[in-house]
Amino acid sequence: MNPMTGPRQSKEILNLAPAPVNPPLTTAQRSNLWPLTARGYPLWRSRSLTLLTGGPFPLSREAALFRALCRPRPGERWLDAGTSAGFYAGVLARSGCRVLAADLSAPMLAEGARREPHPGIDWLLTHLEASGLPEASFDGVTVGATLNETQEPARFLAELARLTRPGGQLWLMYVGRTGGPLQRALSLPALGGLTFPDPAWVARQLPGWTRTDGLRVGVVVFERYVRGGDRT
Repeated sequence: MNPMTGPRQSKEILNLAPAPVNPPLTTAQRSNLWPLTARGYPLWRSRSLTLLTGGPFPLSREAALFRALCRPRPGERWLDAGTSAGFYAGVLARSGCRVLAADLSAPMLAEGARREPHPGIDWLLTHLEASGLPEASFDGVTVGATLNETQEPARFLAELARLTRPGGQLWLMYVGRTGGPLQRALSLPALGGLTFPDPAWVARQLPGWTRTDGLRVGVVVFERYVRGGDRT
């Protein structure tokens, strides 16, 4: 069953498109497989941008920024890539969109489904560096910090680009590169294996896309890209 043509109300975790290749996981990704991490993640997510930006940045502000720039429309089909506890999936579903919320962690998907029991969301267990999903399946893709955790960020971005239709949009939120000692430490495999991209590097991974919006608050980067140009 194609997740985008199946029943809109799906309470189970779908595993419809097993990845043809099993990419390696970073230490940070492996930690997301623990049920304890999944249970505690929503609290961290609600406070993380305030801690990272150095000023008040609640989830409501993040959601408002996303809606203002991306303007999700009822009936659109979106992929929430690395959904974790389903924050962006919930924002999209409440905007009337159909959402495929995908993650490689079953405990995270279970937590997301518990917190966001919206009939417009389906939950998919897959590795998004090689998802196996059909090309050009989505009007938009959201990524909330997953770019920092993935083992191969260039491959991850290429897969998301493949899954987005011409004229579709990509929303990124990630911690940008500073070159500081803490980021160098967290980049070590034993301490997380995290990646801290530079926005110029991200743009080079998306040939044929237009960066329409970009905002940096502290170390946090928000970007909107459109495949082939601005959406009318």
